Amino acid sequence: MNQSSKKFRNLCFAGTFLMLAAVSCQRDPISPDGNQASADTTGISGYVSGVWAKGTTYKVTGHLEIPEGQSLTIEPGVKVIMSDSIIQPEFIVKGNLYCLGTASDPISITVPQSWQTSYHEYGNLWGGFVAANTSQDIVMLHVNMGYGGAATTEESPSVKEGLYKAVGGEHLPALYYPNVKGTLIVMNCTFSHFYDDAVYVDGGRTIIAHNSLDAIGGPSDDGINLKSGVIADLAFNFIYSPNTSGLKFSNDGGRSPQLYVVCYNNTIVNGGWRRPTIKGGSVWLEDGAHADLYNNLLINDRFGIKRDKGNPEDSRSKFYNTFYYGYDQQTVDNFQPSDEIIKGVNDIIGDKAGANDPQLVNYPLSTDRYNSLLDPSWDFHLRSGSPALGSGMTDFNRNFADGIPVNGVTYTSPDPENYVGAFGLEDH
Repeated sequence: MNQSSKKFRNLCFAGTFLMLAAVSCQRDPISPDGNQASADTTGISGYVSGVWAKGTTYKVTGHLEIPEGQSLTIEPGVKVIMSDSIIQPEFIVKGNLYCLGTASDPISITVPQSWQTSYHEYGNLWGGFVAANTSQDIVMLHVNMGYGGAATTEESPSVKEGLYKAVGGEHLPALYYPNVKGTLIVMNCTFSHFYDDAVYVDGGRTIIAHNSLDAIGGPSDDGINLKSGVIADLAFNFIYSPNTSGLKFSNDGGRSPQLYVVCYNNTIVNGGWRRPTIKGGSVWLEDGAHADLYNNLLINDRFGIKRDKGNPEDSRSKFYNTFYYGYDQQTVDNFQPSDEIIKGVNDIIGDKAGANDPQLVNYPLSTDRYNSLLDPSWDFHLRSGSPALGSGMTDFNRNFADGIPVNGVTYTSPDPENYVGAFGLEDH
């Protein structure tokens, strides 16, 4: 992952959707039939499709919807400002969404700068992207998203459309995708300051790689949450201080196919401490999830890889080469193998505080476990001589080594590396 991917930079009670649609016909840049309308980028709401042009700033003042059978492409450098604190916009995706940022020209989807205060550390200022079963493709590349996760009401579009949990009072994830026959690609994105989960997937072929997550979860919730109906590769993600677990895998819902995820070379730091009640901390497994885990670096998390012992993971799951570090003895004690904490093969694990220092380039390992704010000066690469270098394995299968074709482009899950964690040797 490049430096811009791991540093988050500058990244609203819902009204009735019918009312918004009635007023949006004069303000939408794209009409519901996909034809170009007179573009007014200062007050966007209602139906959207077509192309949002490179470098343009779009001020969103109401709920948005990509209609079924249509697509919206967002080009590099586009800034989307969710600017209505009363409506708190939701972005409904019934069609296809292609956010095609680049490393040098990422897409930004956030709230006005003046709203980005410590009072809103966990966002809650706009909703999120909520897809329907009719959404075939969502591709998000180099997108910086922040300050969402607002709660639904009975008048929210997602509730009226029966999407996500479809009840009032539920906070939305940054990105929700449910189509078991569809495709979700999320690569080189940042998710920061969200009240709920960052990514929640209820179905589909999925690659989630090289992303950075921080300040995720107010009173609860996880970084990346995968359910039944999902086949996924999840790799090289950096997750800092999730409220509960960095990664949650559950076959809940019983959709076909059974959840199967290959999860490798991820780094999770300070996971689980902010949740008032004890549950997860790093990786949580339950309800027959089939999960193969390799080369993951767990630093100062509340627990090691943890199962619901009353409703455990699929017995075919594999656990290899996990590297554990705990600054204090409580943390170390919490990741020792038990009937709840999973023991893997070739794990690097000690039983004393401070054992197995991963030798990060620039991160104080004594940082408060409850801190959720990612300092952009921190560098989680490994220094020469780190015991995490050369401690990974590469001879395992992943789901999408041959790639997934989407809209003329093939997206491939990244090759595993022989180091542990999301970042290799410094300056590499």
